Amino acid sequence: MRTAVITPAAGRHGHLTLQQAGLAAGSCPPEQYVVVSMDDPGLGAVLTGRRPTATIVDCPVHNGKLPLARARNLGVAHALKHGAELLVFLDVDCVPGERLLERYTQVARDLAHHRSLLCGTVAYLPPPDPTGYRLADLSTLAAPHPDRPAPAPGETRDGTDHTLFWSLSFALTADTWHAVGGFCEEYEGYGGEDTDYGQRARSAGVRLTWVGGAPAFHQYHPVSSPPVGHLDDIVRNAEIFRRRWGWWPMNGWLDAFADRGLIRWNRSAARWEQVPAAGADATTTNPGG
Repeated sequence: MRTAVITPAAGRHGHLTLQQAGLAAGSCPPEQYVVVSMDDPGLGAVLTGRRPTATIVDCPVHNGKLPLARARNLGVAHALKHGAELLVFLDVDCVPGERLLERYTQVARDLAHHRSLLCGTVAYLPPPDPTGYRLADLSTLAAPHPDRPAPAPGETRDGTDHTLFWSLSFALTADTWHAVGGFCEEYEGYGGEDTDYGQRARSAGVRLTWVGGAPAFHQYHPVSSPPVGHLDDIVRNAEIFRRRWGWWPMNGWLDAFADRGLIRWNRSAARWEQVPAAGADATTTNPGG
């Protein structure tokens, strides 16, 4: 099964370097490594001369908002054009475990899981020491995120709640990609596009399968909680989602914004709206994003 790893990127060059090293150290190297550059001309210098060989696909950015949905779709289009049969998506912050691609391939070949979104575990790493992360140590630094199923290595678990789908690490066959369709490109910036994709999969009759033994390790970076810096994106994308699916996603963040006086509920319009000139301090935490 010819495998393509697809990673959208804009900055985070150190994180991308460790991801590439993790792929090179894996038990099953990919036939394609497609890195989608969202207006990042420096990616060539980061990736060139290292294994696995990366192909860079350009994805222009408009209005300063990262087009993650479009970037993933462009990456897939390139991978399929060059014969990919299994599409593996990794967030730029995620380092694959040694057997991640091997396990995704094994499960994808099983007819019982062929028409599924295959989701491995993701562990959020603490900040690295001054020498950086070592690939051999990653599995000892953090446990899988507690809000997602974590089957034992070699096991799988059927998922019943598509709202748990996230795009940090997942895989699907080319046939399943065609059945679901691409990511909705109405979403721009932070939040919502992967929750939308989970609902598209549910509507297409595509299941979730949680895959044990396919770990990814999310490298630390500072974030705000709630993500006030992404307020505009989250409110806009939440409304797009509500229009498409009839309910509001990201309720925890929306409620936190409302508690801080950043947004308010417009009862007559039945929508969230931003409060003009509102401001708030953010608390730095991890994980997130």
